[in-house]
Amino acid sequence: MSIRTLSLAISAASLLATASFTTLAADPSQQDQGITQAFQQAIANAPGKSLTGVVVDYAPGAKSPPHSHGAAFVVAYVLSGAIRSKVNDGKEIVFHAGESWSENPGDHHAISENASDTEPAKLLAIFVADTNDHNLVIWDTPKAQ
Repeated sequence: MSIRTLSLAISAASLLATASFTTLAADPSQQDQGITQAFQQAIANAPGKSLTGVVVDYAPGAKSPPHSHGAAFVVAYVLSGAIRSKVNDGKEIVFHAGESWSENPGDHHAISENASDTEPAKLLAIFVADTNDHNLVIWDTPKAQ
């Protein structure tokens, strides 16, 4: 294998490895958020399932549009700051650093935003999903006016 072929293969593998988290940032309204994949690992005792960890950095006042996570189970852990969250018809809750919540497959995340207009916030989202599921976030379709 030539160096060029090896380099292309590594680049392609890198793109495939990041495909699951790049779909998170596919929504253009995510300009005030930094989304970075922290890890992706197959689950040895659950064939066909993987864990994907994503760090979401929220600028002061930043919000995520309403969304769901398809067939993935999600645990969100606040690393710093405070995140306001509302899942399904539940109460709107502000989670602070060290606190967490979970979302079941099919849940609707109506509110996900930095609770502060002056301080940044950061969370770690851990997805348990089918290994071949690269669409970990499904943004709500805007309703026609």
